[in-house]
Amino acid sequence: MAYETIVYERREGIAEIRLNRPQRLNAVTEQLYAELQEALAEAEADGDARVVLLTGEGRAFCVGADLKAHKEGRTAYDRRQYLHGEQKVCRRLQQLSKPVVAAVNGYALGAGAEMAVASDFIVMAAGARIGFPEIGIGSFLGGGVTWLLPRLVGLAKARELVFLGERIDGAEAVRIGLANRVLPDEGFLDAAREFAAAIAGKAPFSMQLAKEQLNFAAERTFDAALSAELEGMTFVSTTQDWQEGVDAFAEKRSPVFKGR
Repeated sequence: MAYETIVYERREGIAEIRLNRPQRLNAVTEQLYAELQEALAEAEADGDARVVLLTGEGRAFCVGADLKAHKEGRTAYDRRQYLHGEQKVCRRLQQLSKPVVAAVNGYALGAGAEMAVASDFIVMAAGARIGFPEIGIGSFLGGGVTWLLPRLVGLAKARELVFLGERIDGAEAVRIGLANRVLPDEGFLDAAREFAAAIAGKAPFSMQLAKEQLNFAAERTFDAALSAELEGMTFVSTTQDWQEGVDAFAEKRSPVFKGR
């Protein structure tokens, strides 16, 4: 598809989505949210895409809402539709059957931070910063971050990040459990692609089950988790990929999974 506010490319099992409003530091608009929804649906339907890499063109990942656009005579209904757009994108990131890696290459603020948190992995450039400034500007949080953030960093640290709105770097984000890796600024995107490629090499059905059960484990009892795991193990044992994994282990080689 032709997109105006994002770039979509697939390479070596990675569906790469780059927010493409660098002149506005990738600030989000309704069109960007709509195109993100379409791109995520495209990645979902693409059998050759094993993982999604979400990043930003230019100097920022995403600095949140485009406040300039918000000033142009928008009705209450318009504002709600815009906000609902973010909720739908973050829900899609959570519920996508494929892992999502947010590669934070610069500022990830407000809605940008919320989309990163809704992803399965966050890798940050050494010079990148992430933060939740909403409370300080009279706005409020979205994208499910009030549910997700305490699960990642604990309630006390979540309160601190939300109420103070401080921007933290990659090293601090990794220390508190918000991010997975901090990578050098130079060659950051290539390093993020390598991280995504390592995930893309795993068994697709197994990844899908793992994502679903890890992301929503808090909604299940321990016994329900055991039952879900049993069903998952039983299912994957019927796939060609399971046999490929067994054969590769016996033959001391890397498996080549085909999602079958």
